[in-house]
Amino acid sequence: MKMKLCGLLLTFVAAAQTLPSVSFAKGTPEEIARLGKDLTCIGAEKVGNKDGSIPEYSGKWLGVPPHVPFKGTGNHPLDAYPDEKPLFVITAANVEQHAARLSDGQKALFRKYPQTFRMPVYPSHRDFRFPDSVCQTAKENAANAELVNNGEGVMGVTGGPIFPFPKNGLELLWNAIIPYRAYTEELISDNAYVLADGAINWGRVKSRNLGAANEPGVRRKTEGQSSYYLNETLLPERDKGEINTGMEFFNFALHPRQSWRFDPGTRRVRQSPGYGYDMSFPGTGGSITVDEVRIFNGSPERYDWTIAGKKEIYIPYNAYRAHSPKVKYAELVKPGHANPEFMRYELHRVWVLEGKLKEGFRHLYGRRVMFVDEDTLFPIMADNYDVRGELWRTSMLNHFYAYEMQTWQAGVGFYHDLNAGTYLAFNLINEQPSAYKLNENKITSQMFGPEAARRMGM
Repeated sequence: MKMKLCGLLLTFVAAAQTLPSVSFAKGTPEEIARLGKDLTCIGAEKVGNKDGSIPEYSGKWLGVPPHVPFKGTGNHPLDAYPDEKPLFVITAANVEQHAARLSDGQKALFRKYPQTFRMPVYPSHRDFRFPDSVCQTAKENAANAELVNNGEGVMGVTGGPIFPFPKNGLELLWNAIIPYRAYTEELISDNAYVLADGAINWGRVKSRNLGAANEPGVRRKTEGQSSYYLNETLLPERDKGEINTGMEFFNFALHPRQSWRFDPGTRRVRQSPGYGYDMSFPGTGGSITVDEVRIFNGSPERYDWTIAGKKEIYIPYNAYRAHSPKVKYAELVKPGHANPEFMRYELHRVWVLEGKLKEGFRHLYGRRVMFVDEDTLFPIMADNYDVRGELWRTSMLNHFYAYEMQTWQAGVGFYHDLNAGTYLAFNLINEQPSAYKLNENKITSQMFGPEAARRMGM
């Protein structure tokens, strides 16, 4: 059976490489004319909702707001709304009143931890905007971008969203795979794998990332490499010195992900064929798969993707407090889930994107439901189901607007295993002396790949 499945996969990959371009309806002139008018420049509805709980888009701030004393990249993010208090708090006692605006994963957390899990809901804000260059790219892509190789690749220009008017699940997914985020990113972060009894297994990673698609003010064709990554394990001690590095491409059918691993025990660099999908992400105790870092990454080939519509739900938003150096890990990381005192949820419109595992393909998750923020096109939350159709894991990323790069940054992620009662707090920075170093332009493509891993390991 295993050999048969491998054969199917190889046949599919070989066929995908010979498929002609597959494109769908591009934005119409009428749609494109709406960008920057009744729609934001990347396609979100400017209007608020009927009861006013989602405000009209203002986009009044680009970069650092006048009242925020942010001192530049490398410093911990500062709250743009430091004096706000929750409008109300959702608890297990009143969850049914709010059920229509909750994900299945959130409702499951209330059932799992009825005494401690709660969601403080704050006023919703839509105050930050993208640079003009991003808006221009979005308009150009709306008219010209297309899917190729059965949706495993894209053709367009970089520096902004690929599909401001997603007409199908694959187009929406590509927006989430390569949103407009950091061009260069460097940080040391801590990972806390919290067991059901409250014990914590700690990890620490030094990360370096280069998003070739996001160089500020630069537009290129979506050709070749889209991004590079390098992760060096610092903790636990048994894995110290392990290095994983690789690169992504704009077309997974023609150029699958390339990855290499330096093993400090043998002091050798080896290629990691097929790295991704449901392999366990290094240093997380098997708590997350490689392809659910930042909710989803890598090739979309194993799932059929559909848009299930838009929905108003409470999602982590403007999550500055969860990254504050004033909040220690002992305060934030609690048994079962993060301390709700440091969480911030807002009501926003999201795209609901569903992936169902294709026949003949293998993955731990038989179905995935992702929630993509309309205003940013960043994936914020996900509910992941096992192959029997049972909800298994739910995850949420705490994003904030990074003033220094004029776009949003994915911060600490909380990945919950609802069966085991465990969770992973991924990319904690509170107790690190330096936070995210973003768009410093000190990182080049020569700092990645096997030779880079060998140099660092030696």
